[in-house]
Amino acid sequence: MAKASDGDFQIDPNDSLGYLCRIAFRNFSRALERRTLPHGISSGQWRFLRVLWIEDGITQRELSRRVGLREPTTVTALKALEKAGLIHRWQSKEDRRKLQFYVTPKARQLELALSPYIVEVNEIATQGLSSNEVEVLQDLLRRVGHNLSEDVDSDRPLDSSI
Repeated sequence: MAKASDGDFQIDPNDSLGYLCRIAFRNFSRALERRTLPHGISSGQWRFLRVLWIEDGITQRELSRRVGLREPTTVTALKALEKAGLIHRWQSKEDRRKLQFYVTPKARQLELALSPYIVEVNEIATQGLSSNEVEVLQDLLRRVGHNLSEDVDSDRPLDSSI
């Protein structure tokens, strides 16, 4: 893959890791949503439920961080989940300014119904890949995500001469 410093950098989407990841992510979301929408759960709602199924009682800020979305988007999603009777909020006992979110029994039942779809969609996505290739892919994506998170979280000024 050419780098900007190579002088002959081409902006071909098929050579862009970001573009390829975006297409894969969009297709993952669509495949999962085909399965969850009949249960009344959108892919956006799924992201938050999945985190809360693993760790109930976390704050809005922490949910935003784990899902990778900005807080205004999180607020909208949480309101919809609350309206659907899937989560409820409680004021933190340690810090009354913070709200903690918990799944309801209705959401726990959905977890049992929807969780097999994760396996199904991942199996579809990795057809033709060996288990070793899947492990390598997971490792590479974790490393790419880590590299980018370091840049995003950096206070280092960008080179504006580009």
